[in-house]
Amino acid sequence: MVEMLDPRNDFLFKRIFGSEENRDVLLTFLNRTFEEAGKPPLTEIILLNPYTDKDAPRDKQSILDIRARTLEGQLINVEMQLFNKYDMDKRTLFYWSKQYAGQLYEGQSYKMLRKCVTINILNYSFLPNSRYHNVFHLTEDRTGIPFSDDMELHFLELPKLDEQVVPAGSGGLVNWLLFLKGTNPSQWEVLAMNEPGLKKAMTTLEFLSQDKEARLQYEARQKYLHDEASMIEGAREEGLKLGKAEGKLEGKAEGMAEGKAEGKAEGKAEGERQKALEIARNMLNMGLEIEVIVKASGLSESEVCALKA
Repeated sequence: MVEMLDPRNDFLFKRIFGSEENRDVLLTFLNRTFEEAGKPPLTEIILLNPYTDKDAPRDKQSILDIRARTLEGQLINVEMQLFNKYDMDKRTLFYWSKQYAGQLYEGQSYKMLRKCVTINILNYSFLPNSRYHNVFHLTEDRTGIPFSDDMELHFLELPKLDEQVVPAGSGGLVNWLLFLKGTNPSQWEVLAMNEPGLKKAMTTLEFLSQDKEARLQYEARQKYLHDEASMIEGAREEGLKLGKAEGKLEGKAEGMAEGKAEGKAEGKAEGERQKALEIARNMLNMGLEIEVIVKASGLSESEVCALKA
């Protein structure tokens, strides 16, 4: 039997959920997500960036999220994150704001703006609670009065799912997330009975797992994602080692001149500074995004940009 590919791979995820022929699969998944959040179901969606052969898995510029619009004009963005790229809160707000503002052309009224929904599926724990599905809106702190319903952010955290087998007859979003998490195919029958819409997603995954070209593209994307995660962690570890060594040297020199306690403090501060700069330089050389570098190094955006000069 052919080994199943991992549906958490963003390239594969888009092929399963973001193709025109599987638009019904995406619609069912979205409705289960909104149903769990107490929202009314959608009747139809329009894919704004359906999967095409141009979505090259080896190209880091490929857009592998899924964008859709409802018949009422609301915009929905679904993104799978296999590894933690850090600063997920700010990253989410940044891309949500681009989607929201991007609706208007010059001279159009603000009344034309429609609700934007972001759904982040994370293969790592992000929020400090045990819930696998968290939803955020803009509300007043003390009264809970909504400021605007135009922002809606969903975080689906796969590691927070129970490992126990879902009993037959237990429908809903959890079945879709267990499928994405990589539940053993021996349990697929129960998941599909609970959620008939999952059958088509499973059939698509089985087909892609047996397709030679699809496997090559999948493996290329997996390699890129693993290399990217390794580069980020490697840069952080290297910067930490350099900063620690330089901090000790600086602390010793300053201690001889101004006293051990003060020298140690200043040396540590300078070491931390050097560590941050080294992390930023390494990440710039890797071609990583400025926002990722700011989060990893602790430097400001202007300090990181200055290193590029």
